[in-house]
Amino acid sequence: MDTTTSGTRLQSGWWRSAVIYQVYVRSFQDSDGDGVGDLAGVRARLPYLRSLGVDGIWLNPFYPSPQHDHGYDVSDYLAVHPDYGTLECFDRLVHDAHRLDLRVLIDVVPNHCSTEHSWFAAALAAGPGSPERERFHFADGHGDNGDLPPNNWRSIFGGPAWQRVTEPDGSTGQWYLHSFAPEQADFNWRHPDVAAYFEQVLRFWLERGVDGVRIDVAHGLHKAEGLPDHENATDDELTGDPLNPYAWNQPEVHQVWRRWRSIAEEYTVMTGRERALIGEVGVLDAQQLALYQRPDELHQSFFFEFLRAEWNDQTLYDVVDRGLGTIAGSSSSVAWVLNNHDMPRSVTRYGGGAPGIDAGDVDLGTIRARASALLMLALPGAAYVYQGEELGLPEVTDLPVDVLTDPMFHRSEGARRGRDGCRIPLPWAAGQAGFGFSSAAAWLPQPDWFADHAMDRQLSLGESMLHLYREALALRRRLPALASNDFRWLRTEPGVLAFTRGDGFCCVVNCSSRVVAAPVDGELLLASHHDAGDKLPPNSAAWYVLAPPADSAGEAA
Repeated sequence: MDTTTSGTRLQSGWWRSAVIYQVYVRSFQDSDGDGVGDLAGVRARLPYLRSLGVDGIWLNPFYPSPQHDHGYDVSDYLAVHPDYGTLECFDRLVHDAHRLDLRVLIDVVPNHCSTEHSWFAAALAAGPGSPERERFHFADGHGDNGDLPPNNWRSIFGGPAWQRVTEPDGSTGQWYLHSFAPEQADFNWRHPDVAAYFEQVLRFWLERGVDGVRIDVAHGLHKAEGLPDHENATDDELTGDPLNPYAWNQPEVHQVWRRWRSIAEEYTVMTGRERALIGEVGVLDAQQLALYQRPDELHQSFFFEFLRAEWNDQTLYDVVDRGLGTIAGSSSSVAWVLNNHDMPRSVTRYGGGAPGIDAGDVDLGTIRARASALLMLALPGAAYVYQGEELGLPEVTDLPVDVLTDPMFHRSEGARRGRDGCRIPLPWAAGQAGFGFSSAAAWLPQPDWFADHAMDRQLSLGESMLHLYREALALRRRLPALASNDFRWLRTEPGVLAFTRGDGFCCVVNCSSRVVAAPVDGELLLASHHDAGDKLPPNSAAWYVLAPPADSAGEAA
């Protein structure tokens, strides 16, 4: 809906039902032959994204960084890493995206920075007790000579959450907190300099025309006063989830998002182009997640429970209900997601595979991934599609150990395989060197079987995953029912999900291993399986236009 404020016409609420394509810049498209994707490569592929039918793109970090966590260790928040281009390259990308009516969201990483950030370098040089160290969590150690960490917290990536430093005089000294890798020092968000700095960062990129920001670790930032020990401190390390109640989800973080929301709305009014805040909120409690989406905080938060859900009708039913419950009573909408750069790809998950173990049943996983795509794109709210999802890419589960770059793998001493397998550079052309990604060797090796998933080959196949996504996204744009907030479950037999949207649209998902009769009378619009119609094959989904009730048909006649 458009509204008018101070004579400026606003484009309001685009984010509520948008489909945003996540671009992992490093692995999307290389334009200069160095084996690493870049902003110019993204710009060159914008017509592909427009033809896919998405509403915008989210760019993973492209800032200067020593790349210990591939950009999530930022050393300068106001520039572009030379591997990816320049600020001018970024400006041209935004200009071309807007010309194609594509929104641009960027990643902001406020919980921590690189240990090569100028603030952290100044903190090391200044020594204990200095104002520079107060911007981070520096503390003296326990035990003889301070040889033990200040508390028992563990890193999400494995190992202690503390790293000891060498002081300017050469002596061993204080420790600093890092919730992730040692090269990622946590900011002290109780220090006013930190909040002021990130308001500057936010304004810098909004001035350059970005339509929104995805906020990394939005449940982080503040830590409990005094940094107390946690009796189950190893839970974070063992699960990779933010379970330490003293390190995550502190009440003060909500005030940060209220302030950021006011800044976003300031730019919305000033420019007539609505700016949105999307949170990576890792809390596991849906009620806590809902608090981040109150009308004066984040516009949306990813609903990761949907990504984690097993292929089971009751599980999916419950997860969808909880997702919709997180936005009840707010002006938000659910941001559904099936894949991202941190999780094994859905084809592999649904096929029972796991990184470093085996690929699972790829055929079964692909069938279920096709069905889950139609489920996600039929739900009310926004959807985020991770690059390669539309190509049906499985996880690369057998990367050689010597090419693995994820700090999660190295910090856990191999106990956790890490995320490299979902970050392999994309295959664009089956017959070209590097599958069209780069003329040089890609920064992570592409397996030979990527040719089967290449974009050009997918386009040549009538029932490819790419065609399924393109057709679903086209229908999503065209059908008024899918623009509504209306949602109603239908009664079905065990193993089957069905719901209606708006006036006359129905999505049916068969999670079972048997053929089932469609529980509705209607015209088939789109299906994940070519045999779908009055009946649905196992592990399939279909969209229908419902036949009008008999009385309505008679009245119309």
